[in-house]
Amino acid sequence: MNEKKFLTEQFEANRTHLRRVAYRMLGSMTEADDAVQEVWLRLNRANTDDVGNLGGWLTTVISRVCLDMLRSRKSRREDQLTPQTPEPVAGGDPEHDIVMADSVGAALLVVLERLAPAERLAFVLHDMFAISFDEIALIVDRTPEAARQLASRARRRVQGTDTIPARSLAHQREIVNAFLAASRGGDFNALLAVLDPDVVFRADKAAVQLGAMAEIRGAEAVANTFKGRAQGAVPALVDGVLGLVVKVQGKLHVVLNLTFAGDRITAIEAVAESSRLNALDLVVLRKESGRKE
Repeated sequence: MNEKKFLTEQFEANRTHLRRVAYRMLGSMTEADDAVQEVWLRLNRANTDDVGNLGGWLTTVISRVCLDMLRSRKSRREDQLTPQTPEPVAGGDPEHDIVMADSVGAALLVVLERLAPAERLAFVLHDMFAISFDEIALIVDRTPEAARQLASRARRRVQGTDTIPARSLAHQREIVNAFLAASRGGDFNALLAVLDPDVVFRADKAAVQLGAMAEIRGAEAVANTFKGRAQGAVPALVDGVLGLVVKVQGKLHVVLNLTFAGDRITAIEAVAESSRLNALDLVVLRKESGRKE
């Protein structure tokens, strides 16, 4: 009974910290509360006799729970236009929620949504909570150096991202929609309108084996290549940037990485090699303005 009371008191003493970690990881207060509840359940099932630092143990558990939730979310979010919009902070403790809102800007949470789950975890734990890479490595099942690289890559992406990525994403979506419509409709002039004059198309070896040219340069040549095609392509977030994916019988076939500058596409890369496809963070987009494509 005394041990139960001690664990309850220690958990409550760490609850605010756990909630902050979960909210920064997930961007959703509802999911954060679910994660904290899961940690409580695991604490009650665990044998903590040999745990010297219960606060550290709880932080590790909440991190693993959030990582699992992020990976599960990635496999579910097939129908959204933008990365998941963070929920505004609103809960049963107004004073606590004000502190939470002040410490995590909505713009940063939107940017974090563009990171792969392991990158987000490494960045949040190290840069926001000063947790060592040795500890992070155990959570993501990688070496400390690999964990450091995850955080470094995430930091570069956060620092180099527009502070209003949702607006940039919507603009990219307009360009991609125009490209698809022109390609499917065989409209050569409309294709030229969305392609940079010096646009470059490149394909990896696997895509070349499927019939693509290894490299094509210039808007007219690229427009001729895509004229009347792209019938099976659908928009997708490819590592946080708008691109296109082609599936055959439900299996990922080809990904087109797109590079944008202003209102035009400056580069298209066709990726078909399985190892590269498996490494991509993909979210297929199905809707726009509430309508199915």
